[in-house]
Amino acid sequence: MRITRVVSAALLTLGLAAGPAVADSSPSPSASEDGGAPTEAGTSFRTATEIEQGQTATAGASTGDYLYWSFPADAGQRPTVKATVKLPDTHAAETWQIDVYDGLRRRQSCQYGAQTRTAAAGAASVELACVLRTVRAWSEPWADDPLPGTYYIRLTVVDLPTSDLGLPVDAEVRADSEDIGGAAAVDGTLAHPLVPGAGAISQSGEDQYTKDALLASLEPSGGWASGWWSDRWVWTALGGVLAALAGVGGYALTRGSGRPSRVPPGA
Repeated sequence: MRITRVVSAALLTLGLAAGPAVADSSPSPSASEDGGAPTEAGTSFRTATEIEQGQTATAGASTGDYLYWSFPADAGQRPTVKATVKLPDTHAAETWQIDVYDGLRRRQSCQYGAQTRTAAAGAASVELACVLRTVRAWSEPWADDPLPGTYYIRLTVVDLPTSDLGLPVDAEVRADSEDIGGAAAVDGTLAHPLVPGAGAISQSGEDQYTKDALLASLEPSGGWASGWWSDRWVWTALGGVLAALAGVGGYALTRGSGRPSRVPPGA
């Protein structure tokens, strides 16, 4: 009986001592779980890490990896994508490039910005930028215009010596947009934004069976634009009011004071 009590006390002591160790060994939540900016990047279009506009996403990688992020862009916005790659202390000259693709995975050209840059040997970092064309609400099927939906960012090195392949690097990516407004409005809209499907959900009823796509949850902070409203309506209404006032003023200036003075009263 005494031996049993001694063993039980020893086990209890070990359990109390091991409790904090188990709690301390549990993984801490990542930045993305806490609602912060992502700290990892995807390795393909399908695994691209979603980021919001205005967030600075970071990722650690090896030289030669393909890094992918995705962000939403709506009609009337002109996205600007910037990337900074922090290089190791010792390295040879290497060339980095940032590419942006739309929801159809079409590579979009940059209006301006240093999309490709070569870092000299020993340089601490390299900075890249790409300013896209204004996103249109609608376009012809044969055109290559940027359309509302998900946009993909791909960052990689395109030229480096084999000896530097696999060296560790740190990447920072940020996407922002300038609201162009009615100046870029068009007479048309897409039925749905070009966003990737994350799966499907089946809905069955008594008389019908449907299968609806589950779209990616990432969207602009204010939701997707309806497509029919823009500030061009305000300028159109204002132009109509100014035209009416100009017509009234022109009539008041040209109609004169009434009956000419040289005409006799009884005429």
